[in-house]
Amino acid sequence: MNIAWYDLVGTTGVVMILVAYFLAQTQRISSQSLGYSVINLVGSVLIAISLVFDFNLASFIIEIAWISISIYGIVRARRVAHDANRGL
Repeated sequence: MNIAWYDLVGTTGVVMILVAYFLAQTQRISSQSLGYSVINLVGSVLIAISLVFDFNLASFIIEIAWISISIYGIVRARRVAHDANRGL
């Protein structure tokens, strides 16, 4: 079996998202933390990269949604941290 480099990239993204979800479910990381959102963002971007080479519309749509939600989570987590540092 011959695995292309973009399949490895996409598979790495899948593993990252699954690990983040497992860590959240086992309460080792908060789903509202910056780290959780960053892991999901990077994982989704890696999957999206693989889709450029082997396109699947349904997968592409969910990755765009996952990327958007992760960016929202990063912005929210940074805002919460910024407000906490200011004593709000």
